[in-house]
Amino acid sequence: MTEPQLLRTPLFSRYARYEGVRCIDFGGWELPVQFSGIQKEHEAVRECAGLFDVSHMGEFYVEGPEAGGFLQQLTTNDVSLLKPGKAQYTFLCYPDGGVVDDLLIYMLEQDRYMLVVNASNIDKDWEWLVEHVPDEGVALRNASADTALLALQGPLAESILTPLCDGTQPASLRPFTFVPDALVDGIPALLSRTGYTGEDGFELYVAAENAPALWDALMQAGEPAGLLPAGLGARDTLRFEAGLPLYGQELSASISPLEAGLVRFIKWNCGDFIGREALIKQREEGIPRSLVGLEMIDRGIPRAHYPVHAAGTEAAIGEVTTGTQSPTLKVNLGLALVNRSYANIDDLVEVEIRGRRLQAKIIPLPFYQRNRAAKQH
Repeated sequence: MTEPQLLRTPLFSRYARYEGVRCIDFGGWELPVQFSGIQKEHEAVRECAGLFDVSHMGEFYVEGPEAGGFLQQLTTNDVSLLKPGKAQYTFLCYPDGGVVDDLLIYMLEQDRYMLVVNASNIDKDWEWLVEHVPDEGVALRNASADTALLALQGPLAESILTPLCDGTQPASLRPFTFVPDALVDGIPALLSRTGYTGEDGFELYVAAENAPALWDALMQAGEPAGLLPAGLGARDTLRFEAGLPLYGQELSASISPLEAGLVRFIKWNCGDFIGREALIKQREEGIPRSLVGLEMIDRGIPRAHYPVHAAGTEAAIGEVTTGTQSPTLKVNLGLALVNRSYANIDDLVEVEIRGRRLQAKIIPLPFYQRNRAAKQH
């Protein structure tokens, strides 16, 4: 029996240019975990800029006179707040309050939206939308295979991108806004400003066939500033330091947005979205678990699924969802989902690492926050 062929993005041909590139199977995709080293790529994004290939993400179009109402019924945020050129972070939830996926909604124009979903959830999310779409008034289109996505992240992202833009000034984009018809080095692109690294950054959605030329143009423009290609490893350490969730770790069918500390993306009075009643019950009765930040006191690195204990208790009070040595802060940190009774800042807990209980302290999130007043050089 032959192994299934791994999927490749339109930029796969560019990976071989980098001697240190190492690809892995990431949810059925052959993607680079690093190009020159996770630490080096992480530092580039924090200090200058990094370029990510995130073309494995999914893009769905939702169109029609009932499109806005349909999305309002399926997602937790308030779709009615969107205007053309604005984007929104939100959740699809199951009736019990668990998360189908976290996603972005872009309002392209009246009655026309683009959803950006996690690569591992493309099929599941599509089936969820199809299952709930009304008989009339909404048309769905899965454009994932035809769309490439590049993410330019870091404090110098704006200055690298600006000379390539014809007619669009990246500086004019506020966070979570976008231009649907930008020209970047002559290539049509939807240009947005969101980010998943804790730094300033831009996303460029382009036709799949145009992705290699755009990658080349961005890398050439950014070379004098120290731009590096960055892989999945740095993407994970960057989002982790910024306290941003990863589906399957900090969010899942069994972890609600409330438990993940993301209540600000739930709008209780914008309609009866799927999962609302269960989430209201959680809010009123109190969430059973909370996502917390851990800083190791004893020497050891917390990893996903390591049990977390309260001092002197036999049974675990929770488990680590993500953990690593922070490349920026140089300390061992973790995100953990724990019983809410033990989720207080400065509480001491123990992380079980290879059979040994090592002491850690609960600390505030995010671990890292950029200086928003910093000027670009």
